[in-house]
Amino acid sequence: MARLTGKSAVITGAADGIGHAIAEAMAKEGAHVFLGDIADAQGETFAADLRAAGCSADYVHCDVSKETDIANLIATAIAKTGRLDILVNNAAIAIGGMPVHEMTDAQWHRLIEVNLTSVFRGCKYALPHMIAQKSGAIINMASAQGHIGLDGWTAYAGAKGAVMAMTRQMAVEFGPLNIRVNSISPGTINTPMNEKVVAEIGGNLAKAWVKMHPIGRIGKPEEVAEAAVYLASDAAGFTTGIDLRVDGGLTAAPRFVPDLL
Repeated sequence: MARLTGKSAVITGAADGIGHAIAEAMAKEGAHVFLGDIADAQGETFAADLRAAGCSADYVHCDVSKETDIANLIATAIAKTGRLDILVNNAAIAIGGMPVHEMTDAQWHRLIEVNLTSVFRGCKYALPHMIAQKSGAIINMASAQGHIGLDGWTAYAGAKGAVMAMTRQMAVEFGPLNIRVNSISPGTINTPMNEKVVAEIGGNLAKAWVKMHPIGRIGKPEEVAEAAVYLASDAAGFTTGIDLRVDGGLTAAPRFVPDLL
């Protein structure tokens, strides 16, 4: 039997990158996946491809900076399946590459709303259903950046550090109700978001990223997806309140920023 058979899963930021990989992996493991994103054409095509492959999938437009969109995404999952077993708060944006004193208030608020407030809202609307079921698994996407420093990314690191703190708190608070809450901290992963960062910052950033990871390469979205499937499955039934670092050893060694930057 597949590891997530019969489960209902909501994934934000699911049209590409890590969210895409997580949604695909969970669908192949038997979950009915609800894909939230703002890239409607891409998301609809992805959901159709999953259905054509024999999986259960629906796409729902969801701008995670809008509370009503998050509420609607979760309500759609409940309406179609009658339950919510898995929530993956994955959607995020990368705003950084500048000293914190050069960041505008508008940039700060945009980053916090998408990377942190969306996690609060996802949990806010998912938890009542999980409490009623007395079961559920929430996975919040954090980042290696929440563990170690890199010039120019103070706000991003602050948001991801807060995600980890919220995760631990909710694990303690809702553990007695059989609701598990964990986070994942990826290292540098080959995603469209990181490709955009490379294009904006330029130089030899891509080569520098490789040198920062002791394993000698950056990661694949599918490697993060496998960690998410584990945390969502019954195999992780005694695992809650952790941050699982899928980072190629990035946070295991002193931060090395090569001269290539």
